Amino acid sequence: MSATENDFFKSRVLGHPSGLFVLFFTEMWERFSYYGMRALLVLFLTSSLIGDNPGWGWPREHALALYGSYTAMAYLTPILGGYFADRILGYRWAVVVGATLMTLGHASMAVEVNPFFLYLGLILLVLGNGFFKPNMTSILSEMYKSHPEKKDGAYTIFYMGVNSGAFLGMLLCGYLGEKVGWSWGFGLAGIFMLVGMLQFYFTQGIFGKIGLRPKTNDGLNDVAESTEGEVVESKTNVENIDNSPKNPFSTFDLIVITIVSAIGLVWVINDPVSKITSFNLFNFSVGSLDGSNLVVLIALALFLFILVKRITQYAPVLRDRMIAIVVLAFITVFFWASFEQAGGSMTIFAKDYTDRILEGTGKVIFNIVNTMITIIPMLIISFVLAKLFGQTFKKYSAGNIVLAFGFLLIWGLVIYMLSQQYAEEKSEIPATWFGILNSLFIISLAPLVSKIWESKLNPPATVKNGIGMILLGIGFAALAIGASSIPQGAKVAQVSLIWLVLAYLFHTLGELFISPVGLSYVSKLVPGRMIGIMFGIWYLAIAIGNKLAGSIGGEIDKITAKYDMQTFFLIFTLIPMALGVLIILLTPVIRKLMHGIR
Repeated sequence: MSATENDFFKSRVLGHPSGLFVLFFTEMWERFSYYGMRALLVLFLTSSLIGDNPGWGWPREHALALYGSYTAMAYLTPILGGYFADRILGYRWAVVVGATLMTLGHASMAVEVNPFFLYLGLILLVLGNGFFKPNMTSILSEMYKSHPEKKDGAYTIFYMGVNSGAFLGMLLCGYLGEKVGWSWGFGLAGIFMLVGMLQFYFTQGIFGKIGLRPKTNDGLNDVAESTEGEVVESKTNVENIDNSPKNPFSTFDLIVITIVSAIGLVWVINDPVSKITSFNLFNFSVGSLDGSNLVVLIALALFLFILVKRITQYAPVLRDRMIAIVVLAFITVFFWASFEQAGGSMTIFAKDYTDRILEGTGKVIFNIVNTMITIIPMLIISFVLAKLFGQTFKKYSAGNIVLAFGFLLIWGLVIYMLSQQYAEEKSEIPATWFGILNSLFIISLAPLVSKIWESKLNPPATVKNGIGMILLGIGFAALAIGASSIPQGAKVAQVSLIWLVLAYLFHTLGELFISPVGLSYVSKLVPGRMIGIMFGIWYLAIAIGNKLAGSIGGEIDKITAKYDMQTFFLIFTLIPMALGVLIILLTPVIRKLMHGIR
């Protein structure tokens, strides 16, 4: 170990380098802004044009089309962001650029007077996310390259930062957006993204030479992050998995890939544009098939063609392992298509169909529970912050002052929110509040699930995926039961909130079984030189799932008008559960395709 690395590990907080907690808080603020904005987007777009807090009065289908395209693009741009960081910017400057773009994006969305600013804000957020998302974990991986024994603990701490930010963002941005005004919620997301950027910028010297200069390599970033912060191994840990000959892309391959990418990108953008405006790039039909569906089918056919062509050209063992990845990616598409209803149809269900008014004993119980789940995490995070100050304030005072300002503001907002809720005679739970349950359940349940993975009960990847999909289906079954009393075509109802709580509980359990598995198996099943390409395919699967979430969720009004709300949720019950059973039954086949990889 070099002298620099020794110095780097001298400054410790809770047994880890202080630099880990600089990343922790930077990621926390970014997730605060992302989830805070996401919690408000569909509500703002669909809220009535009149009332105490008017929105834009969009149809749900239009709002969810935009939501789906935004979340899909957020999973595609990190592929390019990692590339530019490797080649040009370096990890640290990529993080700064990404955070700056996202700050400007949130600021633009806070301007409600013209749709232009909302679209500009979403574009800036997508671009900024591309630079930010992959490079935070690249810095983390570099920090622990010589200390692999500490990686698991470091990633766990980082993951807590992710979920702490998501929790606080949905709680506070959601509260201000719904109770005070949408611009306040969007603006708050921007303020804390700025805090995160400045804190990182002024404290980045703590990383020494890590992430300062681009590296020259043949792939994309050697570290990738899943949607909720799960980090996988670097190239060096998988480099010797398979020594099969290289299979370079031919000119024909690259042409087909370019065509598929162009069609997909244009379709993702055109979908919300064609619904919101009169402009439709695919305004034609062939027989009974409209132009939009036709181009998607063409792109899908070309993608499957090039995928099969590429896989069949590899050596048998690697070919089998890539088939296993494709099967897991297929399940991932349907997982995210269902799971991401949280920001769409489930938020609509919380707003319009859930009884959120509490009085008497119910109000008292909610206030106590809400206070505990808010104050306890804040005290823990503040304790960590004080420890970081003790180690880094003298050398990085500017970054620490910015961080302290952010936390003082957070405490002020928490006290304001709680005092307002206690002062009310009856409480109306914000629709965005239910979104915090996912982060709360992850923080509570992740250690238990992690213990299972470390024990003799640790199941194969396919069984984990299968159980996760079944748990996801059970969550939607709870919503279907709750929605059974809602009349056909009803626009509002008063269903008990317990059904949403149960749904988020089972969805979180499903996420814990599925989300950490995928990327780690990608890193194990292919040679290091192919990591970038396979991560790209995996992110593509997540992006498709997110877009499907918006597209299917956008059919909520049509399905409830023709059938009922229960039928809508049964779709998300039966399909995941059927796929879960199928993937479990395929366990012997997939295990054989993996050729000894567990």
